[in-house]
Amino acid sequence: QVQLVESGGGLVQAGGSLRLSCAASGRTASVYAMGWFRQAPGKEREFVAVLWSGASTYYADSVKGRFTISRDNDKNMVYLQMNSLKPEDTAVYYCAAGPLIYDSGSYSLRGDWWGQGTQVTVSS
Repeated sequence: QVQLVESGGGLVQAGGSLRLSCAASGRTASVYAMGWFRQAPGKEREFVAVLWSGASTYYADSVKGRFTISRDNDKNMVYLQMNSLKPEDTAVYYCAAGPLIYDSGSYSLRGDWWGQGTQVTVSS
């Protein structure tokens, strides 16, 4: 069992930055891949970034070069640093844990456990 709690969302102007945090507890973090997804109003939840084996990462094309996922194993924390934010990044962001998925050259994460989500709003 894994418990995930996100924080760090908020309102920011386009071009600004935010850092999301995910506190993980239980049979965690060191066992599973950790990642972030997001869901904008009226849209399906989409993959954002995943981290596994300590330092391997993979990003959705829409955030590559702007977002960085990282973890602090000592603190059982996962972070998403978001720079150069755009209005289209507006969404509820969810932290997830589970097995790594590889399919047709892309990585993702099967979200067996989810946080409650944190709202990110980017104004133009």
